[in-house]
Amino acid sequence: MANQFAICNGVSMKIAMKWLSLLLTVVLVLSLAACSSRNKYNGIDAFGEEDDNIEAEGEKNPVTLTTISMYGGTDPNAANYQAVISQFMEDYPYITVEDDSQAADQDWKTRIAADFAVGNEPDVIQYFTDANASDVLAAEKFVTIDEIKAEYPDYARDTLDSALEAAANPDGVRRAVPTTGYWEGLFCNKDLFDNYGLALPTTWENMVKAIEVFQAKDIIPIAVSLNNVPHYWVEYLMLSAAGPEEYTKVPKTAPADWCKGLAMFKTLRDMGAFPVDTDTIDNDLAGELFKTKKAAMQLDGSWYASGITDQINTVVVELPVIPGGKSKPGAMVGGISSGFYITKKAWEDLDTRDAAVQFVMANTNKEAVSMYWGGNGQAAAAVSPSSNMTPLGLSGLQYSDRATSSSPPTDSRISQEAYNTLIAGIVDISTGTKAPEELLNEVLAINAK
Repeated sequence: MANQFAICNGVSMKIAMKWLSLLLTVVLVLSLAACSSRNKYNGIDAFGEEDDNIEAEGEKNPVTLTTISMYGGTDPNAANYQAVISQFMEDYPYITVEDDSQAADQDWKTRIAADFAVGNEPDVIQYFTDANASDVLAAEKFVTIDEIKAEYPDYARDTLDSALEAAANPDGVRRAVPTTGYWEGLFCNKDLFDNYGLALPTTWENMVKAIEVFQAKDIIPIAVSLNNVPHYWVEYLMLSAAGPEEYTKVPKTAPADWCKGLAMFKTLRDMGAFPVDTDTIDNDLAGELFKTKKAAMQLDGSWYASGITDQINTVVVELPVIPGGKSKPGAMVGGISSGFYITKKAWEDLDTRDAAVQFVMANTNKEAVSMYWGGNGQAAAAVSPSSNMTPLGLSGLQYSDRATSSSPPTDSRISQEAYNTLIAGIVDISTGTKAPEELLNEVLAINAK
């Protein structure tokens, strides 16, 4: 019996050891699996690259990040922005994004300013960077890029230095990380130029020749509504006459070069460059004249390109320097007027701070910028032409690449009331009813109030 008991006891011990070994193996496998799953998450940063510095999901506190952008409503990038948010919350499952993006109209701007005034600002906001942001900037609730980079050296690492500089606020401080910018340029129906053996208007001589020939052929040389949207011509004529440095100053009295630029409105009108009803048509009709080949040229912004039907025979060129102008060829009106900010409210909470930084980086890395840009305007990061760009899209890209300077338009420097007065006076300038000096002094006096 004793031997039988010893044998049975030994068998039981072996079975117990086997079960213990199996249990330890299962525990080890489960631990490795959990570790592997966690490291898979750990290894992906906002750029989609391996990053061992990102902490484990289980070690992060849940964060609700409040965000606002201008990519709302019918904005062409609304869907792209929502796609970035979805991917971001998948990559960072401990972060919940509560977004309230809307179209950036005047009502929206008023509401944003009111929210900042009463302490209801979001954690991250994409907002204006120029004079349009003055009300919000006055609240002093944004963290500067230098402060963020001191803690996160890779912050905005894909953004071009020139783009960060262009997105600096009017006080020269860099707070916003931009995604895209814009340019203004001279759209030309190249097929009309080819039909009449004309060179594109890259010199003033070519411009004059084109105006004379097109007028003789009953083709409107330049589509523009001086009554409605003469803005682009105002900007380029003053830039061409004064050069970028003088053009971007805000003087107290009318500069002679600004007057020379605006005087060109009468010269062009007297040459028959504009539609005969330029004082009464609106900008939409002027655009239709160009799109339907009834007009040869139109000065407009990069956003105009996507609405042009003929993407094959339309090109963008520099407006030539006017006679006696101080600007260099290639001087361009354009810029960056918006970017992503992080508020002090988000920065002061360490969990929200990190989430805000990752969110901005997810929206401003090279891949996101390329998506937002889409071949339209300027990209704030180094991007390559997409394979599906049209000839007009490529022409716009080449045009902006050739720019020797880029200056923001006048409405980014003077008050809205002053700018409205300037625009309202262009018809009188073109007819000679009012002298450019008289109008500009009136504008600058309003701005100085």
